[in-house]
Amino acid sequence: MKNTNTDPRYLDSRASRKERARLKLRRDFPNASDLRVRAKQRLPKFAFEYLDGGAGSDGNIARNWRSLDSIELMPRYGKVILPPPTNAKLFGNSYSSPIGISPIGGPGTGFPGAERFLATAAQAAKIPYTLGVLSAITIEEAAEIAPDVLWLQIYRFARNNHKIGLDLARRAQVVGVKALVLTWDTPVRTTRPREVKAGITNPFKLNARLRIDALSSPPWLWSLMRNGIPRFVSIKPYMGGASSAEEASKFMRTEGGGAFTWDEIKLYRDKFKGPLIIKGILHPEDAARAIEIGVDGLFVSNHGGRQIEALPASIDALPAIAAQVNGRATIILDSGVRTGIDAARALAIGADAAFAGKAFLWSLGALGKNGPAHMIEIFSSELSATLGQLGCISIDQLRSVPRRHMSAWTPEDLLKG
Repeated sequence: MKNTNTDPRYLDSRASRKERARLKLRRDFPNASDLRVRAKQRLPKFAFEYLDGGAGSDGNIARNWRSLDSIELMPRYGKVILPPPTNAKLFGNSYSSPIGISPIGGPGTGFPGAERFLATAAQAAKIPYTLGVLSAITIEEAAEIAPDVLWLQIYRFARNNHKIGLDLARRAQVVGVKALVLTWDTPVRTTRPREVKAGITNPFKLNARLRIDALSSPPWLWSLMRNGIPRFVSIKPYMGGASSAEEASKFMRTEGGGAFTWDEIKLYRDKFKGPLIIKGILHPEDAARAIEIGVDGLFVSNHGGRQIEALPASIDALPAIAAQVNGRATIILDSGVRTGIDAARALAIGADAAFAGKAFLWSLGALGKNGPAHMIEIFSSELSATLGQLGCISIDQLRSVPRRHMSAWTPEDLLKG
């Protein structure tokens, strides 16, 4: 039975316990790297490999991290700086931070119930949450949980003149989704060796090997019992009522695939009346063309290093894109963001926001449903501290911070192609 005691002493005690628990988390897991270590210890092997791994030997993941770590920001001192606010506006909507949650396909494989936990934490903290179309909750349910911060990502469903994709966009419009994200950086299917070695098959099936692996993780099993086997319910209406991961994999092979063409992007631009974003931009000429056809925002992204190892680090592609865009569209840096410092680096170089995926998955693996809120607090406090250390009183002042970015792609590099 729910305790309804309203005695101030009881409420103060409960608040005190909550604060002590929060401080303990900050002490035990002060950054995303600590959460990653804990997630690896706590999750079944297949779940950790799914949420943590990338293409090839994870070379593109390493490049994202290495390039972000190499960027230097020069501080200026001599004035009193209080902890600066991190609030931001994206597409006319107010958020508590320019840090958001990237779209993640099937996050329930990493931790069952992931979508609800992420949406709940994002709404409470007022940061953007991008629901992936391959999700275990519907667009409509997500909108109920996170009405003020929900974005929706979709892949290309080209058959019947994009009947499925356009209906997803219609549903997003009806429930008030704040932005529609078209992922176009998955033109072909690639192999992720860590998933293969862990026993994850395509189409996905919770086979005997994975079930035995799951027995090693009571937290994962407990969340599975409470939330059920992840099913891709947002696309259930288009699969004849089926929704299992195995059936969804088959469905995606027959109905989806490939990258959106420019004419297809125009089609979505005409049909969807809210902010339209393209995810996967790395070349400045692609950014310019997207703006010409009315796209409102660009995710500068290499798909988190999960496609091929040879792509540039997203942060290295950002300066040339920012110069090309020149304020005509909202730019979001995705891939490799682990800290508030990484977000500050991205904003200093030309992004309007920085989104993270893996860091939030690590938080779920480490702390379950409490993980995303803790990760948001880490990001926000790190960003605020970075602003203060640099002598900035707002995120807008990051653009004027002197920086050194040795690995950035230059116009001369682009001409070589």
